[in-house]
Amino acid sequence: MKEIIKDLGNDLVLRRSTLEDTNALAAFNSKIHADDDFDALALAAWTRDLMTADHPTFSPQDFTIVEDVKTKQIVSTSCLISQTWTYDGVPFNVGRIELVGTLPEYRGRGLIGEQFKVIHEWSQVRGELVQAITGIPYYYRRFGYEMALNFWGGRLGYEANIVPLKQGEEEPYRIRLAVESDIDFIAQLYTQGCERSLIATKWDKALWLYQLNRLEDLDMNGRWLFIIEDLEGIPCGFLAVPKVKWHDMAAITTYELIPSASYFQVTPAVVRWLWQFGEEQAKKQPYLQKTFGFWLGEEHPVYAAYGDRLPKTRKPYAWYLRVPNLADFIKQIKPALERHLENSIHAGYSGELKLSFYHDGLLIRFEEGKIVAVETLPGGELGKGVEQEGISAAFPGLTFLQVLFGWRSMEEISYLFPDCEWKNQEIKTMIDLLFPKKTSNLWPIS
Repeated sequence: MKEIIKDLGNDLVLRRSTLEDTNALAAFNSKIHADDDFDALALAAWTRDLMTADHPTFSPQDFTIVEDVKTKQIVSTSCLISQTWTYDGVPFNVGRIELVGTLPEYRGRGLIGEQFKVIHEWSQVRGELVQAITGIPYYYRRFGYEMALNFWGGRLGYEANIVPLKQGEEEPYRIRLAVESDIDFIAQLYTQGCERSLIATKWDKALWLYQLNRLEDLDMNGRWLFIIEDLEGIPCGFLAVPKVKWHDMAAITTYELIPSASYFQVTPAVVRWLWQFGEEQAKKQPYLQKTFGFWLGEEHPVYAAYGDRLPKTRKPYAWYLRVPNLADFIKQIKPALERHLENSIHAGYSGELKLSFYHDGLLIRFEEGKIVAVETLPGGELGKGVEQEGISAAFPGLTFLQVLFGWRSMEEISYLFPDCEWKNQEIKTMIDLLFPKKTSNLWPIS
């Protein structure tokens, strides 16, 4: 039975997806989002994995569908992939919105807006304090989102940048496909790597099992998991490699080593293996092998270890984030914020931080370094920013999210937005300590 959410008029209804929609959704997503014929296969495979592969955080009912009741055709979709992220180690629930699209002839009718209302309601019911999406420039700002977090980025090299083995030298490391018994080792190293990110995705055993056993070999968001071993067969690291080749590049999207292993020593062997792996992929997929890449965000130990042998840098794009209730989110991450103040020049602080967003604001009250109250401030005089008595700092629009998620420092955000202001140096330092600028590299649940 199809669950009709809303009659949109003009023979269009907004409804919830069912398992029977799988093939139609796969075809729709391929048509709307694909760059080429092979990309269409990868999009269809991802859709089928979401709908049929027993995904730990997604069900076949988690797409919204706008259907033309006359033609029985899907004309617009969106979906919600629930997951847990962490803020400096403190977990919070996130609703990732994906596969948003509308047939060209149905655009301009507000169909995405209608679906986002529903998706946001679903996310709220699930206790998700943040919604996140990646996508085209500007568009999602219309629905309360702000670009506020790094998305991917990396460094790449060419065949000439591969360090060859010396004559008669044996490869010092072997790389093999991971199996279920490797999951605890992978999870431990993944958690270790997350410490480098302010924001990270929390993976549990069910998610690792799902990733290991995804049904579709061409799922564009699927990853092959590999274990790096020394010549004695002792694991010293793991890799994640996209199942679908990124055009002419063989890419690694996760690379972690045990603390006693050296990125300087291991990486040359990893690159040699990766190039060969890319050549094998190129035999099965319609892309040549011309480059190799470490797609590990803005910062990673391998960038220093392999140095100028990674001559090209691809800067990160950005996640759009939506935080419908800032006070609730601040309360959730309170342990991390209090930890940021410990042993700082603001240790033991008592007082108030009043932030103006010009249309409303936020109050954070401290006693001896602990957050004792967080409240939303109504509009009123907040439009005057720091000119109003008692206001500590002012952030236009949703720009505070860039500071909150460590994407920009106070100095940077004020350079970009001159109406981002603070009362004095003490306030500026306080905000920078509470919400420190720190890079993040997420492996989101897809």
